[in-house]
Amino acid sequence: MENQRYPGQFGPGTKVEVRSGYQSSWARGFEVAGLDGEQYRVRRVSDGTVLPTTFDPDTVRKERLPGL
Repeated sequence: MENQRYPGQFGPGTKVEVRSGYQSSWARGFEVAGLDGEQYRVRRVSDGTVLPTTFDPDTVRKERLPGL
């Protein structure tokens, strides 16, 4: 499903990073759970929990390899 085009670009299961409000850093360890309109629903990979908030497309990016 990762190749399916969604309005926000990433489909369910895509490993992503989300922008943290704290120091505007990127946090790893998430994947796209789905969309709610134009907002992403994000799941924490470590325990499978879908976060209770949605994310704007500009606060989600595809997971990058460490050091890049």
